[in-house]
Amino acid sequence: MGENAAFLAEITAFVNKAKANQEAVVRSVGIKILDQLVMMSPVGNPELWIVNQHNVYARETHNLFVEAYNNDPGREGGKIRRMGQQRLKDTYALKAPPKYTGGRFRGNWQVSFDAPTTDETGRVDKTGNLTKAAGNYTLSLFKVGMKAIYFCNNVPYAYPLEMGHSTQAPGGMIRVTAAEFQRYFEEATREVTK
Repeated sequence: MGENAAFLAEITAFVNKAKANQEAVVRSVGIKILDQLVMMSPVGNPELWIVNQHNVYARETHNLFVEAYNNDPGREGGKIRRMGQQRLKDTYALKAPPKYTGGRFRGNWQVSFDAPTTDETGRVDKTGNLTKAAGNYTLSLFKVGMKAIYFCNNVPYAYPLEMGHSTQAPGGMIRVTAAEFQRYFEEATREVTK
């Protein structure tokens, strides 16, 4: 009878270790996926918007033009003054909505188990640090037996961004990350089994 109890204890320990390893691998893969999704997510940058391309070009070339104009030996008349960075920004202002700040899309990545989220977080997170911290906390709650992990971004313009609307992520975020899944899984497995 004692041999059976010892054998059962060994089997139980093996199963518990296997479950712990499964959970650790899944968490590690989830953290890698979330990090990739968040960091690939474009952050609104008015300098990249088509409506502002003329003013961005003017900012970049104004002082070059002034220098060339002033150095033209065949030109007569006074010199044109160069502009400092702040004056260039004021003179060639970029168009953006009032109080605009980028980072809403990056801040709206959410992690959930067994069902996708349907709401926005309302978080603006240019760096992605808050979003990753919230997602990593959720991933820390993963247990064997949960059926699915969802990575969701519910802002209305998420689909156009995924389909290449932004020059910052022309291949999207989800498609690129999905292509890397096998590598993430292999890395996580090696990390856990060390």
